[in-house]
Amino acid sequence: MLLLLLLQVSASCLWLGRSEVVTSFESSCPQFFFRETPPNEALEPESPAWICQRYKNQYYFATLYDRNRRIPVYSAYLYQPAPGRRPKTWRVEPQLMGPAYPKTMEREWTLLNYFNVSLEQLSKSQAISQDYKNLTGLNRGHLNPSSHHPDSSSRTATFTLTNIVPQDEKLNGGAWKNYEQQTMIKRTQGCNTTYVVVGAVPGNNYIAKGRVNKPSYIWSSACCEVDTNHRKAWAVIAENDENEVQLLTLGELEDVLTQLYGRDQVSLFDSDCPRE
Repeated sequence: MLLLLLLQVSASCLWLGRSEVVTSFESSCPQFFFRETPPNEALEPESPAWICQRYKNQYYFATLYDRNRRIPVYSAYLYQPAPGRRPKTWRVEPQLMGPAYPKTMEREWTLLNYFNVSLEQLSKSQAISQDYKNLTGLNRGHLNPSSHHPDSSSRTATFTLTNIVPQDEKLNGGAWKNYEQQTMIKRTQGCNTTYVVVGAVPGNNYIAKGRVNKPSYIWSSACCEVDTNHRKAWAVIAENDENEVQLLTLGELEDVLTQLYGRDQVSLFDSDCPRE
């Protein structure tokens, strides 16, 4: 009986260790980064959470989340666009409350009704749907967009509040949408695999009575493998109150982010991804 109890405790600990909120991307979901190398520590916030975004028992992308500002720092994914319906249901990350909660994204309603979670408890760890209601001039702006994914499950996985920021509605529906849906198609011609890291630079303004930060800039970077010996890269950045996207080299974006964050030199991809 004692042996059985010890085995049960051990199994429980193993389950907790396989959480969705992880200790590092390298050990848990490295497949979303070129050469399995995430961006360096220069972008990390004071209270980070590394999320391997899990839906239906599968990882679909990775997000570095800022617990204090309640927005993602960046999301990383593989670019695999395909036609399909845009999901409508938003989800949250249970394990931002602690490892005892489900390791897959869930609807707020499910957590409130089946896991004895209060809305106050949930809202302490992350943004909730109420934070994004009655916005003026702002949208729920995806970092990792659903249109860059090939099937229903992968598109649904992007509809988590840990993957969105308050984004200027003209930018979100204008120049940024044009980049996501047109420029990316042109730039990825000839690419076998395209790794993408999309991020947001924290700003000085907040929504939801100071709960959720409104980023000052939105940026995106891509590293494309043409074949085993050839790669190309590009990047963009946009001010979050202007409907304009600036096309940059990867090296230029890293330098701009280094200046904006005021820390160490930013590196978004492994050194084999070209900076010029």
